[in-house]
Amino acid sequence: MPRPLRVAIVGAGPAGIYAADALLKSAAAVEPGVSIDLFERMPAPFGLIRYGVAPDHPRIKGIVTALHQVLDKPQIRLFGNVDYPRDIDLDTLHSFYDAVVFSTGATADRHLDIPGLGLDGSYGAADFVSWYDGHPDVPRSWPLDAEKVAVLGVGNVALDVARILAKTAEELLPTEIPPNVHEGLQANKAREIHVFGRRGPAQAKFSPMELRELDHSPTIEVVVNPEDIDYDEGSIATRRANKQADMVAKTLENWAIRDVGERPHKLFLHFFESPTEILGEDGKVTALRTERTELDGTGNVKGTGAFTDWDVSAVYRAVGYLSDELPKLPWDVASGTVPDEGGRVIQENGEHLRSTYVTGWIRRGPIGLIGHTKGDANETVASLLDDHDNGRLRTPASPDPEAVDAFLGERGVRYTTWEGWYRLDAAEKALGEPQARERVKIVERDEMLDASGA
Repeated sequence: MPRPLRVAIVGAGPAGIYAADALLKSAAAVEPGVSIDLFERMPAPFGLIRYGVAPDHPRIKGIVTALHQVLDKPQIRLFGNVDYPRDIDLDTLHSFYDAVVFSTGATADRHLDIPGLGLDGSYGAADFVSWYDGHPDVPRSWPLDAEKVAVLGVGNVALDVARILAKTAEELLPTEIPPNVHEGLQANKAREIHVFGRRGPAQAKFSPMELRELDHSPTIEVVVNPEDIDYDEGSIATRRANKQADMVAKTLENWAIRDVGERPHKLFLHFFESPTEILGEDGKVTALRTERTELDGTGNVKGTGAFTDWDVSAVYRAVGYLSDELPKLPWDVASGTVPDEGGRVIQENGEHLRSTYVTGWIRRGPIGLIGHTKGDANETVASLLDDHDNGRLRTPASPDPEAVDAFLGERGVRYTTWEGWYRLDAAEKALGEPQARERVKIVERDEMLDASGA
């Protein structure tokens, strides 16, 4: 009797779970069957949803319900708190599995090439997001002593950072934020948040719903300068072709023509301002310098030579994420991705790295919404199954699932399981119950492992 197709997926965020789901829905799941192991370096699954989505976005976190249904399937096992390549490397994975799929996402900040990045008070958005989302591997405190703050970027991460900085700790208390984050936000002195984009309203990468949510807080006054509402032929074409871009532009137009209200925290959305330098004294941020830009007819912009120094004492860069390079895999430094064709990892010589695949942000960069990785996963799995059907996959030396447990046990790896997630989930919900909160996130890695019964 033929054994099931054995597949390892490295990264148990949405991209990896969507790949597992695609495998389960394939013909191979019927005959010869599939056996899937997900490896995750965090003790808990769900990746970006747990550690990248702002805590006041329970709607997005609702995606977890659908991912739960996939991980509940008996063909899937979860190995949490297992790091690639420290605990298990590529050669070892190939010895256990017919195919290996990497879906490790992106956690670092993309570099911004302007002077002053090293000043005290200059931060990467990714680090701040990890702090307020209770990531176990970041410091437990965050300096929030700046009254005026700049956020660079016009994507959803920039909105998240600006919104968390502008909201009060009490507004965020009903969410799952851990006690150290609530305590830190209680000390937050920010009263003015300035978000900067180098292009215009039609080029902003906000989601319409996320943008509108800024205005829902009783403590945040959103302010848009009417002079920043400008469109050229390229911008008009973008609005006509992209419904979301048009909705964003209309929202910004409405905010630009209204009177400024009395809410205590002001959140300014600036367009046509290109950051050129972070200014400082005695090693600390004192201002942000921007150059005014103007549209060139195509939707792009050019500098005008007019500069402004903005009085801020903290600057957050939200100009994009960058994936971590994966040992033993080829790497494109410019894009921060693993080169591929249809999800197949492609080596420098142009040949497919046999039995090795990528999906999600490690494949195409940190762009798009969470759901966009589903189509990506389907394409990668189709390539994997085509290689399986045509005899192009490696034959693992030790395909028995128990060989993996034995290997991790021999190495002393304290790993979590899917059953362990249910225990951790229950523990977090129990912490939230006395305060009528859905959950309180456990932050320390050891405490997560203990609660999971690792």
